[in-house]
Amino acid sequence: MRRHSLPLLATLIPLSLALTACGGSSAADSGAATAEGGAGSGARVTLSVGDQKGGNESLLKAAGELENLDYTIKWSTFTSGPPLLEAVNAKAVDIGGVGNTPPVFAAAAKSKITVVAATHGSSAGEAILVPKGSALRSAADLRGKKIAVAQGSSAHFQLIASLEQAGLKPADVTIGFLQPADALAAFNSGSVDAWAVWDPYTSQVLRTGARVLTSGEGLVNGLGFQVAAPAALEDAGKSKAVGDYLKRLQRAQDWVFKHPEEWAEVWAKEAGLPYEVALDAVRRSNGTRVPVAVDDAAVASEQKIADTFTDLKLIPGKVAFKDFVDPRFNGGLPPSTTAPRTYGKDS
Repeated sequence: MRRHSLPLLATLIPLSLALTACGGSSAADSGAATAEGGAGSGARVTLSVGDQKGGNESLLKAAGELENLDYTIKWSTFTSGPPLLEAVNAKAVDIGGVGNTPPVFAAAAKSKITVVAATHGSSAGEAILVPKGSALRSAADLRGKKIAVAQGSSAHFQLIASLEQAGLKPADVTIGFLQPADALAAFNSGSVDAWAVWDPYTSQVLRTGARVLTSGEGLVNGLGFQVAAPAALEDAGKSKAVGDYLKRLQRAQDWVFKHPEEWAEVWAKEAGLPYEVALDAVRRSNGTRVPVAVDDAAVASEQKIADTFTDLKLIPGKVAFKDFVDPRFNGGLPPSTTAPRTYGKDS
């Protein structure tokens, strides 16, 4: 597939948006106590966590899950999954959350990463969007059009899968690899005909009159992952902290489903989102996630993504995704195929 750079003719709308898969530049600390083991007996354990603005730090705090820590958390914020995993590979981050596609690209690059936890949620927020008034009515209409997407993101695979379902190949369209902020500007200026992206961008843009051309429902696996640095897992103190951190995330995700309005209010404030956009995103995708095991089904689903990008020559060689998975934290979690939660039915 040819790669194209698209001109940015618009001024960026001054909104600070949270992403589903992010990467970093700022840090803050949580926790204060010490833990035995790892990094020297009696040393304070510091877990470096990759996050997004209005992401897991905000979620854990809102759910009351940052209390009574016996380790310190150092937070770093990122703009998308790929740079976060670069930080994991460089040991600058011990663990961080990403979508379903960044781990595949990192594995193909032989990065030192280990997938340790997963969630399964609705893929309705993974969408190809078109502006208000667009004449495009189906994915098949994308032939010859310009589409913005973040390279290596979950939206990248969703775009490829949507094109394939419509009988198109990547070469049939012009793809501009743009990070969300630049893609938003290009979308609003009309520099691109469509934008493949995730929530909360989907919910934000829909509020402006844009339409969903097609979504990831039935096309992508809806999985999200926590990815750790192997060195952190080999450290007794950090490994214990990772296990505790994952349990706190699981409880916090349950809290979100039970308190969508409360979480939307916190998320909106932390991420600079309008409350209505945040609540839309919570109900559409963010709050539907179920903590699940990193099991054989999850590995097989990710392997399909890897094979797709290999066949398109977008990643070098064959990737054995199972080699980048550690199931030690599965601990009785339901299968990865467990249905996402649905508001209005099981709330």
